[in-house]
Amino acid sequence: MTELRKDPIVGRWVIISTERGKRPHDFPQEKPERREGLCPLCPGAERMTPPEILTYRGNGDGWTLRVVPNKFPALRIEGDLGKAGDGVYDRMNGIGAHEVVIETERHDLDLFDMPEERIGDVFRAYRERMIDLKQDRRFKSVIVFKNHGSAAGASLSHSHSQLIALPVIPKRVMEEMSGCRDYFRFRDRCLFCDIIVQEMEHKVRIVEESGEFLAYSPYAPRFPFETWIVPKRHQCAYEMIEEDQIRPLAAIFRRTLRRLNLALENPPFNFIVHSAAFLEHAAEFYHWHIEIMPKLTKVAGFEWGSGFYINPTPPEEAAKYLRELPE
Repeated sequence: MTELRKDPIVGRWVIISTERGKRPHDFPQEKPERREGLCPLCPGAERMTPPEILTYRGNGDGWTLRVVPNKFPALRIEGDLGKAGDGVYDRMNGIGAHEVVIETERHDLDLFDMPEERIGDVFRAYRERMIDLKQDRRFKSVIVFKNHGSAAGASLSHSHSQLIALPVIPKRVMEEMSGCRDYFRFRDRCLFCDIIVQEMEHKVRIVEESGEFLAYSPYAPRFPFETWIVPKRHQCAYEMIEEDQIRPLAAIFRRTLRRLNLALENPPFNFIVHSAAFLEHAAEFYHWHIEIMPKLTKVAGFEWGSGFYINPTPPEEAAKYLRELPE
């Protein structure tokens, strides 16, 4: 029977349409194409990007990871906020930072094909850039995300992710923090910590568990095979991740992406690092996490009009399928 499920964090309702139940092979995928020609993210084409902000190098002379400003930024770092009112409306200058993390020098590798230590470098670069951007008092939050595949918004096939520092707190971040704050006020406990304990007890939505992290299908997922990775260690902001957590995060992240890739035949996907906004004193009640969302269904009129999502794959089935796949 179809169910309505409520997300305990932001209060969003989701329709789990079991009567439409879909397994991995029921989601047709467009095969990704790697475009030929000069790639601006490849070695030898560094002149095609703005000067690098951060570089990691291997044993040789070449780079293995670069962070550069986006050539066509959504927001620019130069200038002041210029906040102003226009009657009931508010506006400010488009101040922020928009950076590209070039995850590997190799054009033929996807993130989930890279060895754990190299994926660890990607997560290390996220931490390093977030710590640096946090020093700019104009910025209130940083969003880290990856678009994989053209259907998920990627314009270049070379493996990369992005960071955008914002002078405001995004609505989604505010909703999450508000829901977690309310839960903490009522129960004096972190909501995510309670979710981790309950999921580990029930085990029906767990994809994989390690000593430091849990990969699981959320109770009220918006999308089929949506998977979250959350640290068992309570930390409100991603930049608080410690060095001894990076390799375990890279390991469970890699295996989770490989499971999704195997189950869904290299689907387009987005992942987003959810982290507490700066200066919000969220240490007690918020918990950073990563949300991975395969691009399998379309958001249409009902979703836009109602704020509901329709998911044809129950999370328990999705987690079981992924859990039973070989690593």
